[in-house]
Amino acid sequence: MLQRVFKAFHYRDYRLVWMGACLSSIGTWMQILAQSLLVYDLSHHNAFFLGLDNFLGGLPIFLFTLVGGVIADRIDRRHLLLGSQYLQMASAATVTVLVATHTVQVWEVLCLSFTSGFAQAFGGPAYQALVPMLVEKEDLPNAIALQSIQFNVASMIGPMLGGLALAKLGNTWCFGLNALSFLAPIISLTIIRPRFLPQKSEATILAEMKQGIRFVRKQHAMEALIVLAFLMAALCFPVRTFFPVFAREIFHDPGGRILTIFLCCSGAGAICGALTVAGLGNIKRKGKLALTTLMILGVWIAAFALSKTLVLSCGILFLNGASLMVVFAMVNSLVQLITTDQMRGRVMSVYNFAFRGGMPIGNLLTGRLVRMYSAPPVLAVNGLLLVGVGAYFLLVQRRVAAL
Repeated sequence: MLQRVFKAFHYRDYRLVWMGACLSSIGTWMQILAQSLLVYDLSHHNAFFLGLDNFLGGLPIFLFTLVGGVIADRIDRRHLLLGSQYLQMASAATVTVLVATHTVQVWEVLCLSFTSGFAQAFGGPAYQALVPMLVEKEDLPNAIALQSIQFNVASMIGPMLGGLALAKLGNTWCFGLNALSFLAPIISLTIIRPRFLPQKSEATILAEMKQGIRFVRKQHAMEALIVLAFLMAALCFPVRTFFPVFAREIFHDPGGRILTIFLCCSGAGAICGALTVAGLGNIKRKGKLALTTLMILGVWIAAFALSKTLVLSCGILFLNGASLMVVFAMVNSLVQLITTDQMRGRVMSVYNFAFRGGMPIGNLLTGRLVRMYSAPPVLAVNGLLLVGVGAYFLLVQRRVAAL
């Protein structure tokens, strides 16, 4: 059973990339914990700035990821990823210095979020296009599920370490350790040898972007998967963004302890969900499973938003995290399995454009509404809308359900 769950770890290069990304993600989650509290305090407890920070972090992905996808198909994807890691490291080091010298202002944090997002706009398509080059096609769903585990192991361990660092050492260490964590993927990317060799192209970047979009439109159900990714990201990810609001205003915790618990519960659930998907392997009817789980995810989001009991909220977040990872892994696998190696960077950039673009838009709109109506009713409506989206794709527009 364990051999089937961790099958992609049999590939050396995949193991190296997985471990490097995991260590870097742990550092990133330490910074996310510290930065959300920093922004909330610097803005005098204005929830809109939490949404704005996430919006600016995701905006470059929305603007530049299609260009990043074209470049990922033109050059060695490792080189593009290395450049992304160096820029994110510099951004984390800068905010470390600003916090350590007590000169940090909220606009500086927002600008550095934009800088990191710019790096991810080019690194994201390259990373998603690189992973399938490290394993055989039949093991791709397992590799994608294990990538989800990596992200969520980090999302559980990172906040725990971040909470300890925050309590014992101060928030400067959260930012500084994140800067150092980028050394792990830099080293792993330097020593792997992926199979993909980019093809030379005389076409312009704009022409190749159009080619990627045409490919998406011609593939059965791909358009529906892209729209689904956008709506899923816009409606389900704001709940994590506004954890600090629930921790501070609903459960009256100024120190970050409950925020850390929320992140850990969500991360633990996501790990269980990703392990489940990894164990299932390359199953049939991925689309139907993804849409059914999406509706369940909407129910958990609405339930968390309305909960007033800490234990109940933590249990719901565990189930929410598990459901989210099942949906994410299934949709991502479907997109990866439909595309070809030569088009993978461009197709995944379109997917990133939708998925990562939905995050900042959802966060910004939710932040605006939270300021007007408070967090619980707004996020409850988000959950109910997510149920509606799942029902529509399951019962009316059935292209995804048929996959």
